[in-house]
Amino acid sequence: MKKIVILIFILGAYTGLAQTGNKNADALFDNMWYVEAAKAYENAIKKGDTSRITLERAGDSYYFNTQMQEANKWYGQLVSEYPNEVSSKYLFRYAQTLEGTQNYPLAKKWMKQFAEKAYNDDRVKDFSLKDITIDDLLALEPQFTLQNLSINSKNSDFAPMYFKGQLVYATAIDSSYFHTRKYGWNNQPFLNLHLGRINPVQTDVTFLEKFSKDINTKYHEACVAFSPDEKTIYFTRNNYEGKLKKDGNGVNHLKLYSATAVEKDGKIRWENIKELPFNNDSYSVGQPAVSKDGTKLYFVSDMPGTIGETDIFVVDILGDGNYGQPKNLGETINTNGREMFPYVTDRALYFATDGHLGLGGLDVFESVITDGTFQKPVNLGGPLNTNMDDFAYIVNEETNKGFVCSNRKTGKGDDDIYSFERTPIVCKQVIKGIVSEELTGERISGATVVLYDTKGVERERTVSQIGGEYAFTTPIDCNINYFVEASKQGYRVTNKTVLTGSVTGETVVPLGISHELIIKENGLLKIKIDIIYFDLDKSYIRNDAAVELNKVVFLMNEYPNMVIKIESHTDSRGRDQYNLELSDRRAKATRDYIISQGIAAERIESAIGYGETQLINDCSNGIPCTDAQHEMNRRSEFIILKM
Repeated sequence: MKKIVILIFILGAYTGLAQTGNKNADALFDNMWYVEAAKAYENAIKKGDTSRITLERAGDSYYFNTQMQEANKWYGQLVSEYPNEVSSKYLFRYAQTLEGTQNYPLAKKWMKQFAEKAYNDDRVKDFSLKDITIDDLLALEPQFTLQNLSINSKNSDFAPMYFKGQLVYATAIDSSYFHTRKYGWNNQPFLNLHLGRINPVQTDVTFLEKFSKDINTKYHEACVAFSPDEKTIYFTRNNYEGKLKKDGNGVNHLKLYSATAVEKDGKIRWENIKELPFNNDSYSVGQPAVSKDGTKLYFVSDMPGTIGETDIFVVDILGDGNYGQPKNLGETINTNGREMFPYVTDRALYFATDGHLGLGGLDVFESVITDGTFQKPVNLGGPLNTNMDDFAYIVNEETNKGFVCSNRKTGKGDDDIYSFERTPIVCKQVIKGIVSEELTGERISGATVVLYDTKGVERERTVSQIGGEYAFTTPIDCNINYFVEASKQGYRVTNKTVLTGSVTGETVVPLGISHELIIKENGLLKIKIDIIYFDLDKSYIRNDAAVELNKVVFLMNEYPNMVIKIESHTDSRGRDQYNLELSDRRAKATRDYIISQGIAAERIESAIGYGETQLINDCSNGIPCTDAQHEMNRRSEFIILKM
């Protein structure tokens, strides 16, 4: 059952934690016999034990078996009776069970409660409901048609994978290889691998044979992947070497194994079965997926370096049984929740998660690969995703047909495999926005705005209007990075990377450009012009100084509400009082020139000389300095007080 494969990953976090005092129920729970544990905890509750831990365990016993209605009942009582003590983890689970019972309005309320209590949890961002809401997901245009397969049973059937034009899958149907052995988790037989025939139109699968006696054991085998030449298999198995091996907490983790195909007389045997080198007895590794070029192996683990409960990792396949160092795919893909069941093509990574906003339980997401980078994952919507667990998506992107798994209530049993055909929705975005002055916020008209793709190819250009508005008319792809550039004579060029939205609509990109003559320095806005030179011991405005001061006049005419003050400074050469008086004359001469060019006197609040009292380096009296160092202190400053 897929719940076994999912939850063995995270059991280390629960084993050995606080007990309820109900020894029988706790023993069943710790041994993962959740069906019996649920009954035992409910009996304890009926007898009056409504402690917080007992209610948590009762809810968990159903939650771990994806029985959301029953889990919701006990989590609901938990948050009602212990509103202050309940942890953020259980607020999150309660919200998930509300989604699982399709009570989306109440689920949104409790997601907000979770966000308030767990502000450091990455899922707060993922469930913030700012970019896309549950209502948006429910309103997505359907792009899948699904059909339940003939191979499904009353037990669990899941984890399909293509192999030589057929389908390998995991099933809990009784195996004739061994005596029927049931797993206490859910009273179903242990998982083994079967092989099915895909019909010509790829809508149904019929049973062919058990996959391999070489691979199947009396414990769990599931979740396989193959090298591109199909001569190497990677598969998930219990940590089993003649007997189950457990960690210090008594948890039997999952491991990844590989084997090599040897074909003789039309029959395939799998030989050289061996563990992958990054397995470990203290954490789980499983659910493999191989890149189409065979150079990378993706897998799921709770190994050190995991962001959430389980993450997707990737490792280089170096050949000759050697591998690189596993790398976490990072926070674009992984969250504080569970990311599982990866499948990768040349264009996208598909995976299941409950950490990104979904409809309940695990949902299937798609992350487009652009220039080797995974883009923001997109929920594929209903009917592919439901309020239950939907996962283990594989697809032939040439035909847009594939298989996915779900424990939705309309299935035959526990987890079922469904065939699907995808009719991709043409998702297009247009980019629009406003160009404004970055420091003042004033809207800028007449700016040239250019749209580029990630390769630097220009897609379109336009000009901002009177109110600073701009809009491109060419529809572009959704969920893709683009670059937008704004420029205008007299302003610095600005660039911004933008990720378009995941549904058809508009992406708003505000652009701030800054005037070349305006800078921010030590928290003050200043007009930046070249040095104003005066003749020795003089304060009249020379022709070259007038050229620079005309820039100030131009800017003040461009911003009619601008008010400035003028400060003039000297270096330390000369007498202190002389420098103070000279700089003050120069400041006032500068003011008078600007006024003479038509700027109202009241727009210059003050014009003051400070001599050598505000040096910007250490070149004070008696300190030897170069001419260049002294030159730094000879300056006129135009400080903007109002725009």
